[in-house]
Amino acid sequence: MFVPVVNSQNRPLMPTTPSRAKRWMRSGKATPFWKKGVFCVRLNVEPSNHNYQPITVGIDPGSKREGFTVKSKSHTYLNIQTHAVDWVKDRVEVRRNMRRSRRFRNTPCRQNRANRLVNKNRIPPSTKSRWHWKLRIVNWLTLMFPISTFVVEDIKARKRKNGRKWNVSFSPLEVGKHWFYDQLRKIAHLEIRSGNDTYELRQNLGLKKSKQKLSNKFEAHCVDSWVLANWYAGGHIQPDNSSLIEIVPLEFHRRQLHRLQHSTGHIRSRYGGTLSVGFKRGSIVKHRKYGFCYVGGWQESPTKKDPYRKTISLHDLKTGKRLTQNASPTDCKFLSYNSWRIAN
Repeated sequence: MFVPVVNSQNRPLMPTTPSRAKRWMRSGKATPFWKKGVFCVRLNVEPSNHNYQPITVGIDPGSKREGFTVKSKSHTYLNIQTHAVDWVKDRVEVRRNMRRSRRFRNTPCRQNRANRLVNKNRIPPSTKSRWHWKLRIVNWLTLMFPISTFVVEDIKARKRKNGRKWNVSFSPLEVGKHWFYDQLRKIAHLEIRSGNDTYELRQNLGLKKSKQKLSNKFEAHCVDSWVLANWYAGGHIQPDNSSLIEIVPLEFHRRQLHRLQHSTGHIRSRYGGTLSVGFKRGSIVKHRKYGFCYVGGWQESPTKKDPYRKTISLHDLKTGKRLTQNASPTDCKFLSYNSWRIAN
């Protein structure tokens, strides 16, 4: 594993080895820090040279899991497997059904507005969230590595007729990927390869892809992203670094005045939002009992001494399991904002 390096202005430099990074930290030439789960160092002095090797990022999109590989001709710096954002479509459907049920109630309500989204150049919420998640990962990588090229495996929906209708995934997929390609071209050079090209490159190198698509193995998705990056950067005939980190996006709920179904006594409690008693949800904090964890929701926990007492939920950074619901905000020390967790 290599350590990403940035200068005093937080501009990325070429990565270095862990041993050299330790010498820099001992001598005071560098300061360690974490960039959303990846250990980095910041140089406190002027670098000895500004020579950059071309660094390529291979991207293997997927419906459930996705692979990213950061590679140069000499080394493979980072392999990432991410979970795709696939819950937005269901949430939008639930919101639509609840809105329609409110309109059918025998209560005063406003008249329906005209559809303001007709003939607008827009991306559906589920499509935008999927491709925007990939762009967030790319922007995160550009803060640690001087990336010069992106190589993306082009994905296509079936264009044949299925009964009377065309494939329902065709239009959102085409719109989303072209939007993503336009965003990548604003950052660096873009190369697009087909799925057949990836298969041939993998076969020429004698690499096999696992059929267990949901596993956290290198052969599941990162093997394709590595092959794409190696096709452009060159330098290897076998992966020199097969270790990876698995990233799981955190799911945040929109603010709702009440839950969808009432509880006992016809009481509907509030739900959703992105703030929990002063902490932004997902933020990494340090608790004196549970250590490093991230912030979830909050609840009212009144006592005789404090009838307005509120507590927050804390979750494990790796598993996402809830550790407690009754953590006092005063016992938590804020460390960093965060919108995903490292699963391994």
